Amino acid sequence: MPWSPALKSAARSGLHVEPSVNEPVQVLRAVLGVAVMLFGTLALGYPQLATSAALGSFIAGTATFQRSFRPRPFLALWAAAGLSLSAFVGYLVSPWPWLFVLVVGGWAFAAGLLWALGQTPGIVASQTLSVMLIIVTLPEDVGGAAVHATVIALGGIVQALLAAVWPWRRWAAQRDALAYAYASLADYARRLRHDPFAPFDPGALMTARQAAVLSAGQARKRPADLAGMRSYAERMRPVLAAMADPRVGAAEEGPERDRARELLATAAVMLDAVARSIRTGRPQPVPERAYQSLAMPTTGPVLHGAGRQSARRLIGLLAEAADAVESVDQGDPVSGRPSAPGHLARPSPTQLAPLVLHGLRRHWNWSSPVLRHAVRLAVVAALGVVIGRSLPVHHGYWAPMTAVMVMRPDFSQTYTRGVARLVGTVFGVALATAVVVLAHPGPWVCAGLAVLCIGSGYLTMRSGYVALSTFISGYVVFLLAMAGGAITGTVEERVLLTLLGGLLALAAYALFPTWQTVTLPDRLGAYVRAGGGYAAAAVRAFGEPGPESAAAVREALLDHRQARAALVTASEQAAAEPVRHHGLHAGQLADVRSAMAALGRTAMLMEAHLPGRDAAPVPGATRFADALAEQTARAADALRAEQPVDFSGLRESYARWGREQPLADEAPAREDTAGHTAPARLVQLDAGLMVEALEGLEQALDD
Repeated sequence: MPWSPALKSAARSGLHVEPSVNEPVQVLRAVLGVAVMLFGTLALGYPQLATSAALGSFIAGTATFQRSFRPRPFLALWAAAGLSLSAFVGYLVSPWPWLFVLVVGGWAFAAGLLWALGQTPGIVASQTLSVMLIIVTLPEDVGGAAVHATVIALGGIVQALLAAVWPWRRWAAQRDALAYAYASLADYARRLRHDPFAPFDPGALMTARQAAVLSAGQARKRPADLAGMRSYAERMRPVLAAMADPRVGAAEEGPERDRARELLATAAVMLDAVARSIRTGRPQPVPERAYQSLAMPTTGPVLHGAGRQSARRLIGLLAEAADAVESVDQGDPVSGRPSAPGHLARPSPTQLAPLVLHGLRRHWNWSSPVLRHAVRLAVVAALGVVIGRSLPVHHGYWAPMTAVMVMRPDFSQTYTRGVARLVGTVFGVALATAVVVLAHPGPWVCAGLAVLCIGSGYLTMRSGYVALSTFISGYVVFLLAMAGGAITGTVEERVLLTLLGGLLALAAYALFPTWQTVTLPDRLGAYVRAGGGYAAAAVRAFGEPGPESAAAVREALLDHRQARAALVTASEQAAAEPVRHHGLHAGQLADVRSAMAALGRTAMLMEAHLPGRDAAPVPGATRFADALAEQTARAADALRAEQPVDFSGLRESYARWGREQPLADEAPAREDTAGHTAPARLVQLDAGLMVEALEGLEQALDD
């Protein structure tokens, strides 16, 4: 869209207030940490020290609200360490203006790079920079700076202790993620009853996988009803799709379809019950009629062939999941560990360092939005400090601080937060100043009003950035009034500097943008390569049956999900940008995603019926899988280079397979000793569907 509609859309989004709040008990815990530090230091007779204590405790408390599956005390301690270090380093170099500008720029660059590790590290790092800009104005000597840094660290330690001794819903993040995965499967089962080709968003399963990554210590303490439950959900998804698909499951109409709909409805009921059990930690009852519906009938509507095999697998998985949450698993009597499947090992600190370096090195290229964001953030922060110190104001740090808190790696969030920050700050400053000027509250009353503001900020953190900015601005005004700051001048200066900082952030993105639109060919190429790898792994599993092939299918599926999620995110961000890619329009992108979804669905159906280790190999499957992987990799490279894709080689490979194995169409299903079927005819038919899907991709890009 053009610039004007894009800016209007960003403004509307920034000013929108969501009717959602954080958990009141969790908010009360964080507010208690702020109050302990603020009133404690104020009682010692040091208002400026109380300001530092309140800032440190507030930001460390904010870290405990970030979406993360790591323990909340860990986040608070990490935030406290960064805040304390930034405050002390900033004060040490503050007497030399140009050195301070260089340090601020370097610190901002490092903070921007930490977005490569995720949203939580990026946000916390940005907050450490804002504290550096504020705290350097408070101490009078190096000893005082050390005291302020220590008090800031104590604020984080208090928040960490409160999070440790007063945990709100222990294992809540893991429970919610896993319950959401089962609830999404229940919704998928209901949609399959009416649409056997209904799409499925794997986002919930990806989140559940992230939540399942635990350290060894966490795994020992994990509730038994969380151990191994994700594997049931992962295995259930392709089985549901296979049973509903008329090509490999129940017939499109008739008694078989009626039986499939009955099983899908029962699966939805049981999956909802499992989701409620996981979320609450207490077994939820399953209606008796649901168990009766799972019984394999000898008369009436029944399933046959691959559909019957899918039904058996689904019934078995549902029973295992229901039993896991209904029984109290005490685990192994010797080790005391849960007897369910094991956990994904979370890297130790020594193992994590190479992964962090790898993540940073992966973004160390000029096309990376993270590197460009780091450069943009460093320049804006340094320029904001120079301008703020050049103006005849007492709070020049507010301009770079506003810019740092507004800027994000993508256009939509930067402009949305910029508008919200400007409006919220002006409103919060005006309202808080009116209270101070009219009521003339004393230091203790100002401290109480500051705690009330920050409590409201914690509560409305999920409501929108405009609400959060309003309460934070009021919080700072009351802290300054408590310390005896000049309120009238503060209002005028802060409004002016907020506008200046916001304009700096918005201008920086306009002059040095990072458009997701131009990354779409690269994201699309990665999606095509990963989708081809997943499809090739599924076909190869029939040519080379065994546990290694099954594991390869699972790894390829995870890569496929990651590539799809990256493309979806980039597409959503690109839709809000005021530019368009000259070689790839929205219709083409939609058609390509549709073709790749068809390829992924066919691979998923094959995954639902992977052969056992004793199954006979399907002749020709491995050679076709190699051709499929090679051709999709070439297509991915062509997409990145904006060149035409050509799958003629894959069509020839499929035709040669048919000529060399002409009996595959009449070959009956072969069943191994484990009861798995490996019909050569169905494998060839599925391979043909994959070729058709990629031909659709080829046609979409030729339009």
